[in-house]
Amino acid sequence: MSKLKTAFFCQHCGYESPKWLGKCPSCQQWNSFVEENIRKKEDKDVFNWKEDTNDKRKTVTVALHDVKVKEEQRIQTEDPELNRVLGGGIVPGSIILVAGEPGIGKSTLFLQTGLRLKNIRTLYVSGEESEQQIKMRADRIQVTNDSVFLLTETDTQTIFQEIRKLKPEVVIVDSIQTLQSPLIESSPGSVSQIRECAALFQRFAKESGIPVFLIGHITKDGSIAGPKILEHMVDTVLQFEGDRHYAYRILRTLKNRFGSTAELGIYEMNSKGMLPVLNPSDILITQKEEALSGTAIAATIEGMRPLLIEVQALVTQSVYGTPQRTVSGYDLRRLQLLLAVLEKRGGFHFGMKDVFLNLAGGLKVEDPSIDLAVMAALLSSYEDVPLPPVICFAGEVGLSGEIRAVNRIEQRIAEAEKMGFGKIIVSKYNQKGLGKQSFNIEVIPMGRIEELYSYLF
Repeated sequence: MSKLKTAFFCQHCGYESPKWLGKCPSCQQWNSFVEENIRKKEDKDVFNWKEDTNDKRKTVTVALHDVKVKEEQRIQTEDPELNRVLGGGIVPGSIILVAGEPGIGKSTLFLQTGLRLKNIRTLYVSGEESEQQIKMRADRIQVTNDSVFLLTETDTQTIFQEIRKLKPEVVIVDSIQTLQSPLIESSPGSVSQIRECAALFQRFAKESGIPVFLIGHITKDGSIAGPKILEHMVDTVLQFEGDRHYAYRILRTLKNRFGSTAELGIYEMNSKGMLPVLNPSDILITQKEEALSGTAIAATIEGMRPLLIEVQALVTQSVYGTPQRTVSGYDLRRLQLLLAVLEKRGGFHFGMKDVFLNLAGGLKVEDPSIDLAVMAALLSSYEDVPLPPVICFAGEVGLSGEIRAVNRIEQRIAEAEKMGFGKIIVSKYNQKGLGKQSFNIEVIPMGRIEELYSYLF
């Protein structure tokens, strides 16, 4: 056996150093280096998942114009939300990292996905649960599939031996932080182990054309556990979000080499697993028996999907010396900017008011078209006058108080019309984009926030 060698790794970015450093030269974090035992690979140690261990890949240089492009046939799941966030289905040979808080439902979602892949041999590798625990979860989901196989193992060499025997078409690994490679002498979950195990699965996916799902943990600050290089190695990074105290979960794309990074899928957690929410505008608009002040409906876009979201605002007289600014699902600095615009351009004195803002449904929205609805909700709460329930908003607000145009306005108007709204307020600069298309909803163009206030109040 070769001599043990130790090295120091940054827990944030995976930077390797032969000695301890106080500050990481790569990510500039302090006190992030830990010592790990490593052993350099020898040729006889390298495990090949193929049956023919003498198979050597030939690397040749080719001209770019000689490369033949063919359309990959994606694997379609029965889950339309997962298909959407992956860009239209599972790409053969892709490696997908899924991260989320403990208890959010990652294992349930992907066990359910594997069970619903009919006539596709799926291997579910678990390093966290026993076979009995996984079977109990599968019984609760109430989906049966004879093509799903379980393997409770953490040693990568044993896993690839079983893969060689089974020849699966999809591999799900739960989780990457529990795996251990015999080529590295450090403990499971360490930077070097995560990096080595992910590299083995990446090589396996690219050489075999078999897609691999890696379920991962997150740290207490919300970032994916392990070195940052883990996110660079994989093709797609999905973040599973949501409050465990609520039923709804959001699957968000952070990186995707085969599709858009702005997509999101919405699920409802119940006793039978994760149910896709096909019409999220219904759940994002709170049903009320009476009109209340401080609420406005925004027509926003997430990826390719139009959504109607309820914006809730509360403006009250400040009891303490310094007014509070509290937001949920919205950028705090953006709210302060809109309050400054209202103070300067509209003459509203928010300087001595506490302002609270919430987006219904637990969503985090970065689309600037929500500005107009935020402003309408703030004015409604300030005046304590409810807005008409048949009206919604789509527009960005500039620093001079003008209402600016937003993209894909036709989709927003069509979604508002489908949800039964009678009017939508948009920027007058969006009229060129509307063309001659006719809608059964009244489109009201406006140019400045003074016009908005005069119209609503």
